[in-house]
Amino acid sequence: MGRETLAALDEHEVVPITHREHDDLDSVVLEIEDESALVDAFEGCDTVIHMAAAASATSPWETVLQVNIDGTKNVFEAATKTSVSRVVFGSSNHVTHMYNMSDPNEPGTTKADSSVVSTDDPFRPSTYYGVSKLAGEGLGSLYADREGLEVINLRIGYLQDVDMLRDHQSDEPDRARQSRAMFLSPRDYRQAIRRAVDVNLDENPLTVNLVSRNDDRYHSITKAIRSLGYRPRDNSAEILDQ
Repeated sequence: MGRETLAALDEHEVVPITHREHDDLDSVVLEIEDESALVDAFEGCDTVIHMAAAASATSPWETVLQVNIDGTKNVFEAATKTSVSRVVFGSSNHVTHMYNMSDPNEPGTTKADSSVVSTDDPFRPSTYYGVSKLAGEGLGSLYADREGLEVINLRIGYLQDVDMLRDHQSDEPDRARQSRAMFLSPRDYRQAIRRAVDVNLDENPLTVNLVSRNDDRYHSITKAIRSLGYRPRDNSAEILDQ
């Protein structure tokens, strides 16, 4: 996801932040638990795209508490101490995925008779990971109201390339359906990132679902289209038919 984020912003001046060194990337290396290091890294920037997370849907509570909740609090707090005016937060479909899981203990599944879920529906997180992303959205709301930060929450589906999507179709039916429903193509993701950086907000914070225009999707993307200017080009069903 980090590489696709960088690719989306090739026309912007970007300061990549990573938690370890990469031979092919010049980045600021820090731990998200270090608020003072974040303050130093953010200075002179106007927008932070916060995608750092313990990203496994099955991450244990201790991990998501330290990285996803405490770490996200540090990001917002550091933003208020610098020139940053907007934070784009990488939230997750798992904030509401319990609505349509085939089994409440299997977050990698989607049932056949799924119901439409919008960002206006009450939260129903699927795992501790989903709870941590909900906490991140709550922190964003607090900092938007209290500090005047502009905040955009992207409830991201499942970023996959075509090969990954095809490979998942050999999984059990409810897991294969999950990959089709949550499919987010790299180019649709890149477009959404560009829009999140550039769009003028008509509400703050703004929370949108982010998947491609899949036939099997159950997350409504109407708000992303209307408020973010998102225009998804890809559809998992059309890709698999090729």
